[in-house]
Amino acid sequence: MGVEEALEFVDNLVFLKTGEHLDKTQRIILRHLWEDERRTYQDIANSLRYTEAHLKSVGAELWHLLSKVLGVKVSKSTFQGIVQGFRTTQQSLKISHIPNLEGNGTKPQDLDSNFVGRDRQIAELHTLVSRGEKVILIQGEGGVGKTRLARKYFKSQKFNFVLELWMATEIQNLTPVESVVEEWLRRDFNEEPGCDFGISLERLRRKLREQTSKIGVFIDNLETALDKNGKFLEYRRPYVELLRVLADSDVHSVTLVTSRERLRESSVQVYLYQLEGLDDEAWREFFSSCHINCDCSILSEMCRAYGGNAKAMQILRGAILTGFSGDIHAYWQENCTDLLIERELKDLVASQFTRLQENDLEAYRLLCRLGCYRYQDIPSLPIEGVLCLLWDVPEPKRRSVIKALQDLSLIEAKKGQYWLHPVIRDEAISRLRLVSEEWELVNRKAAEFWTQKVEVVKNITDALTALEAYYHYVEISDFEQAGDVILQGRGNKWVTGLPLGSCFYQLGLLQKNFSVIKRIIDDVKSQKRLIKLYIILGYTYRIIGCVREAIECYEKSGEILEELDEKLTKISILFNTGLCKLELWEIEAAEDCFNAVCSLAEQNSNLDDYMAYSQCCLALIKSSSGSKEDAFHLAEQAFSAMSSSTRVTLWGIGHSLVSLCLTYKNLGNLKKSFELCQRAISHAEENNFTQIKAKAISSLAEIFREQGEFTRAIFYHSQAIEILDKIGAKSDLAEAYYQLALTHKKMGEIEQSRESFVQAMSATGYAYALFNEMQAPKQVEKVQIAMEHFEK
Repeated sequence: MGVEEALEFVDNLVFLKTGEHLDKTQRIILRHLWEDERRTYQDIANSLRYTEAHLKSVGAELWHLLSKVLGVKVSKSTFQGIVQGFRTTQQSLKISHIPNLEGNGTKPQDLDSNFVGRDRQIAELHTLVSRGEKVILIQGEGGVGKTRLARKYFKSQKFNFVLELWMATEIQNLTPVESVVEEWLRRDFNEEPGCDFGISLERLRRKLREQTSKIGVFIDNLETALDKNGKFLEYRRPYVELLRVLADSDVHSVTLVTSRERLRESSVQVYLYQLEGLDDEAWREFFSSCHINCDCSILSEMCRAYGGNAKAMQILRGAILTGFSGDIHAYWQENCTDLLIERELKDLVASQFTRLQENDLEAYRLLCRLGCYRYQDIPSLPIEGVLCLLWDVPEPKRRSVIKALQDLSLIEAKKGQYWLHPVIRDEAISRLRLVSEEWELVNRKAAEFWTQKVEVVKNITDALTALEAYYHYVEISDFEQAGDVILQGRGNKWVTGLPLGSCFYQLGLLQKNFSVIKRIIDDVKSQKRLIKLYIILGYTYRIIGCVREAIECYEKSGEILEELDEKLTKISILFNTGLCKLELWEIEAAEDCFNAVCSLAEQNSNLDDYMAYSQCCLALIKSSSGSKEDAFHLAEQAFSAMSSSTRVTLWGIGHSLVSLCLTYKNLGNLKKSFELCQRAISHAEENNFTQIKAKAISSLAEIFREQGEFTRAIFYHSQAIEILDKIGAKSDLAEAYYQLALTHKKMGEIEQSRESFVQAMSATGYAYALFNEMQAPKQVEKVQIAMEHFEK
């Protein structure tokens, strides 16, 4: 019998006898000793986070338990043989089946489900008690397992009896503490209470001091009796006196109090123990014990979504078993977008919101407002993102409102960052949407925060952070403002800032542009905004190789432009159309566009940046077609213009450097070409321009090919192809494959290597397929000619 089969067999036998499953520590001991019965408790402790003494204590109880279950004395050295023999006996009697949850008449909810994964917490509570703590407040969100932990602690430590006080969930139903103390004295100590509450308390204190047995006091759901400041309600102040008695250092009792909220009574010494959600290992252990096959990734995702909440885990188990026949994959696939689909879960979360609304309206409003944030691309907020939603709270009080939510475990905080658990966020946003005026105002405040948060886009995180404002404007159907988020330039005093949409294609986030622009472009009414959005969309289309779609975008922007007098926009459309024609290798059409740009730029000195860009492109065209003198002249002019213009952008500089690099390579000036290539790579790395870096690396490979350094050339070709493939820059990727083919071809000619020609044909095939997919017949023709030459 293998270890897993043995664990399941023993666990089911224990469950049949006691109604409880083996806990985590018991399973650890059994697993290690089944694999090697010679292992000591010290060996096991060394490999885990347990002490030898703790494992010995658990082991002694385990052997006693198994002795009762199996009907014979079991010890550390004999248990394996006894279990094996018991299993063999069952098999011979043909009753070897392992009972399941349905077959033994026990309902799933009878499981001690909230306690998996709490061994460490039990040990920590024991340590606190050992050092003299008398009253411990276990604080955490609803359903996290506070009550179950307290009960399990009293049971595991073998208290002789426990005095219990269950606080009502409604304020009007709270039991006066005087009645509670009277009942304890009469029922548990056979003592008559005094005629005065103070006398009754003193009699209780005396009894707790006299007793030598272990007495536990359990007060559950204390939050009902607390106000928003964590103090007892005025007409329930006598509870303070009871806690002072229980906190007396001379009493022989231990008091565990559970509460969703913190107690803030300075006259009472209470230790605060915050209870967090279970980890995914505990969730996996729980679902496995319920015979639900668990996919690790799904379980981890579910655990994170519900913050490890034990009650949620139990509710989900029931829903998966009854509604989906135990198929956790099918359940999560259907319900992962609606975390509060189960009524019990929704009620659990709603109750926390309702109580907060009754006790602390300012904290409640903030919690609902925080639901407007997405917590997706940017998963957390700095404190400013929270404070901006407290515009109607006096500034000195704002941080205390945030602290109130932290104390209730309704907002998460770590290292100055704040966020909501998805379940809490779902309830918050549903309540926020109910008030349309609040919904709009909150989203505008949040959008303004994100807009001010990023002044200069330096990396992907900056770009995604700035874009968050867009989503808030879309939520309130303000598509004009959403468009402005994409179009707003973010530069500094030294460099012209490009629109955020341009930053996305610079950083290689091409699909992000498509998703955000296409979402709003049919709803934007402003013609100026539409033109600019179409230009950015067209540029993005060109990069991914959808050149025909890019040209359509420029044509649409040109049609709108006819009604406006925008020379800068007109020159931008012309230049970008020229780039599209160049990608298609329609050289004459491209040249016409760039010449037209130069003509317009000559009429206006403020367009000298476009003059420089176009001259770089014209120089490359001339150098490719054999007009070396014209190419050299244009390259020198362009290089000078790039150095003197104050309007050239960082993106424009990068692309121009690559164009000039290739131009000088074609002209045979490899030294200058290499220098420009290195500058282009450094420039791209400094500014996180992924596409430009890849193009520059591909150019570097071409230079090494011209120098006959084929090994280095192949290395850089491969590097460029990997980057371009990753970002989806189809047009540049096709060209990179074509250049790789040329390198392999040249290697084959020199080395007479058939393998090089095979590699050349392979790379050419990739280039051919990509250019064909782009509907670029001139490029296809260029590749076909190369293929025919290779075949010869």
